[in-house]
Amino acid sequence: MTRPHEGPIPAGDSPAMPGTKKDLKFWLILLSLCLCMFVSALDFTGLSTALPVISNDLRGGDFAWVGTAYAISATAVLPLTGGFAEIFGRRATMVITLLLFLLGSALCGAAQHMNWLIAARVVQGLGGGGLLSVPSIIVSDLVALHERGAYQSMFGLTWAFASAIAPLVAGALAQHGQWRWFFYMNLPISGAALVAVLVFVTLPTPPGTFMEKLLRIDWIGNLIIVGSTTSLIIGLTWGGVNFAWGSAQVLVPLILGILGLVAFIVYEGLVPKHPLVPWTILHNLTSLSGFLQTFFHPVVTVAVMYYLPAYYQACKDASPIRSAVLMLSMALVTSPTTIIGSVSVNVTQKYRPQLWIAWVIYVAGIGSLISIHADSSLALSVGLTVLVAFGSGIIYTGVYYPVLAPLPVSQNAAAISFLSFLRTFAGVWGIAIGATILQNELSRRLPDAFLAEIAAGNTGSASSSAQLAYSIIPIIRTLPEPLKHEVRVAFADGVSRIWIVMTALGAAGLASSFLMRDVPMQKIVDPKWVLENKAASTSDESVRVDAPAALPKEVA
Repeated sequence: MTRPHEGPIPAGDSPAMPGTKKDLKFWLILLSLCLCMFVSALDFTGLSTALPVISNDLRGGDFAWVGTAYAISATAVLPLTGGFAEIFGRRATMVITLLLFLLGSALCGAAQHMNWLIAARVVQGLGGGGLLSVPSIIVSDLVALHERGAYQSMFGLTWAFASAIAPLVAGALAQHGQWRWFFYMNLPISGAALVAVLVFVTLPTPPGTFMEKLLRIDWIGNLIIVGSTTSLIIGLTWGGVNFAWGSAQVLVPLILGILGLVAFIVYEGLVPKHPLVPWTILHNLTSLSGFLQTFFHPVVTVAVMYYLPAYYQACKDASPIRSAVLMLSMALVTSPTTIIGSVSVNVTQKYRPQLWIAWVIYVAGIGSLISIHADSSLALSVGLTVLVAFGSGIIYTGVYYPVLAPLPVSQNAAAISFLSFLRTFAGVWGIAIGATILQNELSRRLPDAFLAEIAAGNTGSASSSAQLAYSIIPIIRTLPEPLKHEVRVAFADGVSRIWIVMTALGAAGLASSFLMRDVPMQKIVDPKWVLENKAASTSDESVRVDAPAALPKEVA
């Protein structure tokens, strides 16, 4: 058996290293890509605070599918974005994703009933998924890996800022009956990004007719990944919420989804000439370590972002907007640490020490959340999230380096698309695992009389027991003492169990980081994607590349 050698990758006879000087056009491109990331992050992280109002206005009970529909379409399309970017070009792929996102946003804002909104969120997710990966692919074309950190950190900063303000914006608009503007405000921002991409992102268009390009797409692989991802996410979303985890409605899609993902990986390695996920990006321990870290990190982070606000609302009588304000500490710490981590990689040309330190702090932070109980002070819970945020910011941007360092630059698109897929897919696991733990703990810890009252109030609802965790939050503040205290204690103890499991998963992420080897970072970019107006100039060292990166050497 052979696998690529993990070491410096030859770059041809006389590669020219890109310099650090960037012109105005480069910064305009980067700004347009940050705008794309911003609108995608807004919808991905902010809608939950507005959902109760939206559900009431549209008279629909399936509000959970508003989020699920977006997650399914965004996750399923991510592996395909890398293939489209290689076959049709970066700019064309970016334009398509922006147009889909614009269309989906307009349809969401105009929705007249819940089914309309859910269908519109599918369209929006198709565009939003591409907005998560294509900007990073374009930056990888413009900046060599060894100096990419400072620019990549701007995406992390953009995501952190959008995640911080999104719940506040959505909650405020919904509170004033203007939730439609949460979708409509995407139109001018995305429109500006679209114009900027058309004008400034002048990367080459791959040769070939439209029909030839269509035939190069791995349609069968895409069908398998879309079907299996959809099935698995449906099972994870329904499990413990709509149906019991042991029910056929949950087990069947989960099993089909897992088998489908296995079949996809096998198929990709054996059949297509142009696979969505080439086996070569998984053939070395360093890249594999990066992908594993990419998966474990969002599982834990999304759980914190999802269930810590629930703790504030259930145990501290916080409103949805107040709980979002209390979570701002995470964004305020995550934003600068994404920059600190990336800049340190640029300066030291090392990425392993930063990731190891970040994982240790991150796991310690998650573990410290276990100590929070119903009567803990707000200062304690907010303060402990600082540790989580510090480690999370460095990990978020740091995982790119072990993934990409051992690979030839020609595989950037496939690797980044798969990384984005894992990051999005893992978030669903974080929500599902937390929901199951909290549901089971509340069923066991809440007073029997209170459980009976809740069940009686939800008679006829198929999901009454499964929706227990969130159905009781608005009720808790109205309960008389000592029942209110008993329920608050039960909820806090249930959330504490989530942190125990998340600490273990964070420790798994830390363990996977020790698989990394010290692979020097690339000092070249792929010459196929040099900006068109610079391609003819060999005097501009900011973009010049003389030869493509060779494939890694293989050793027995």
